[in-house]
Amino acid sequence: MNAHDRDLTGQDLAKLHYGDGDFAVLKPGRHVVCAVTGKTIPLEQLRYWSAAAQEAYAGPAEALQRWKELNG
Repeated sequence: MNAHDRDLTGQDLAKLHYGDGDFAVLKPGRHVVCAVTGKTIPLEQLRYWSAAAQEAYAGPAEALQRWKELNG
């Protein structure tokens, strides 16, 4: 890693408030962590989350899996 590479660790972890259809940045960062897989999700790629659970998901399969866990 060189000086221009960014480390996707805790210092780049954003804290968000998930709403219905959008999210608000509470603490700036470059990524969040999927609640199901633990994968990092760059903010510009974040499309799936739960406002009720305040969780982010890597994709639709993870979102559906978590919805079933919470509502099944």
